[in-house]
Amino acid sequence: MTDIAVVAFAQTTHTAENAGLSETEMLLPVIQQVKAATGLNRFGFTCSGSCDYLEGAPFAFVSALDAVGAWPPIAESHVEMDAAWALYEAWVELKHGVVDTALVYGFGKSSQTDVAELLVQQLDPYYLAPLGPDQVSLAALQARAHLDRSGAKEDDLRAVAARSRAAGRDNPYALHLDDPAADAGYEVAPLRPHDVAPRTDGAAAIVLASGDRARELCERPAWITGIDHRADAHSPGVRDLSRSESARLAGERAGAAGVEVAELHAQFSHEELILREALGLGEDVLVNPSGGALSANPPMAAGLIRIGEAAARIHSGAARRALGHASFGPCLQQNLVCVLEGDRR
Repeated sequence: MTDIAVVAFAQTTHTAENAGLSETEMLLPVIQQVKAATGLNRFGFTCSGSCDYLEGAPFAFVSALDAVGAWPPIAESHVEMDAAWALYEAWVELKHGVVDTALVYGFGKSSQTDVAELLVQQLDPYYLAPLGPDQVSLAALQARAHLDRSGAKEDDLRAVAARSRAAGRDNPYALHLDDPAADAGYEVAPLRPHDVAPRTDGAAAIVLASGDRARELCERPAWITGIDHRADAHSPGVRDLSRSESARLAGERAGAAGVEVAELHAQFSHEELILREALGLGEDVLVNPSGGALSANPPMAAGLIRIGEAAARIHSGAARRALGHASFGPCLQQNLVCVLEGDRR
């Protein structure tokens, strides 16, 4: 089984609203960047992550292929969730050895709808969705459960938000947000507005390559030494919301121990505390140096961006071993962990 690496990563300069731009127009420059970085115009496999509900049309991802170029015909697939899971599918495809390169991308415009309300549609259709609990309300239940069990305080949540926003101001791709206000009112207690990821439009793309092909395309490939994803029970009511068992299992299977940098897809400040505990990340691990999802959270791309940001640390030589994490579903229901290392020759 051949080794596989991230050899290129690009993302949009994220905004609170890309007025007038379609998803395809938003995605096109990102695809062009990774093509230019690798010198490739076609890839052995292409896989995307998006959500038809965001665009309001069935099979909306098909139009995005205009940004890729689907003629002559290409081998293509799609996942209706964060593109980090598209990366996993592409990784599996490369492991079969039939192709040696893959393009992965994700995109979403939260400005087109109320994402918190839209995500009610992913809940259990019989027992939970009819109650209409939005994403923030469910996250607040989890935050309260974690604070009560762990003894963490709301000041600890604000410290996470402050550090993320400060890092985001140094990231040219993130939203530049003010420091959290200590007297801000609650969004849904115990979460305040700064504890909730901002509304964001954006897209990202990653190129994977295997074996010697990766070394041809990139000076410092970020080799995927471990990747795993796990899911907790769909219903939040049958889980211990103060912990994330699926993140713990995914981290163990992926070999998360010993990483220097971790990019965590924490869409709420308390999620970073839960994920640190689940993944066993000590104080010596640099967490979300990009600002994380609390500085820019484009739907269906933010998890892929965490893997891309982790890979970028390997590409630049800033880290030898890094972790990228993605989540999907209510209250950290599904978690994917990807561990990357520098050249293993």
